[in-house]
Amino acid sequence: MKFSRFLFSTLSGLVISQLAWANTYIENRLNKPVPGGVAVVNLDAYSQGGVLPTVRYQGNRVLVVKSDQNILAIVGIPLKTSAGAQTLVVSSQGKESQVSFNVGSKKYKEQHIKLSSNKHVNPSAEDEARFKRELNEQLAAYKNFREVKPSNIVLDRPVDGGHYSSPFGLRRFFNGQERNPHSGLDIAVPQGTPVKAAADGVVTIVADYFFNGKTVFVDHGQGMVTMYCHLSAIDVKKGQVVKRGESLGKVGSTGRSTGPHLHWNVSLNNVRVDPAIFVGAFQP
Repeated sequence: MKFSRFLFSTLSGLVISQLAWANTYIENRLNKPVPGGVAVVNLDAYSQGGVLPTVRYQGNRVLVVKSDQNILAIVGIPLKTSAGAQTLVVSSQGKESQVSFNVGSKKYKEQHIKLSSNKHVNPSAEDEARFKRELNEQLAAYKNFREVKPSNIVLDRPVDGGHYSSPFGLRRFFNGQERNPHSGLDIAVPQGTPVKAAADGVVTIVADYFFNGKTVFVDHGQGMVTMYCHLSAIDVKKGQVVKRGESLGKVGSTGRSTGPHLHWNVSLNNVRVDPAIFVGAFQP
């Protein structure tokens, strides 16, 4: 009898523990509230009748999901954000509320890269004009907000194998000249390695850009957008609906690149955030 009670108690404890883990899975995986990171903010108090609230951060719509019994805002935090309190504007049932969350600090490393040509360091006037046109296309794609919920928020790794060669947020110096911090995650894999969609979505950009080389954007819904660049080949077309794990192209070294690798971006609420967070590889 004592053994039965012990077994029942143990099994009950495991079930409760598993349920608690399931209820906080997204928070455990994604809540990294640092500059360039992600804040997972509970909004249970602002959902009535199963209707999810509308959330904005710094003027941009925010991804909101229902996870088990929890209503969660998945907020991208700009890389230049200072440590301290930040505020969401939450609209529910015709009322607006302000919800705060805290951002910690994180120091990013430096990277010095030697390019064989200065073409991608000091572009000509013609190349600079081209870059500005291409940048505007990309910014528009990042800013788009489709009401469709992403198929998965904890994303699939877009390539098999390899290693993370350049993390997100690096202060980068090309031929001794500082440029914008690294806005994605570089994964070094062999030329021709298949590149896969990290979640279901719609292809919004297929292009060959000056800096990015051959590039694909996938819009996963509610402001979650991923970019895959420096490709050697592209297997999809603009407007194509793709499924999680479907091939988008192949790894290459096109654009501003020193060797074959995938540069992978993740964007939330028009903010580029650390892709490592979404694949369990985040380094504090």
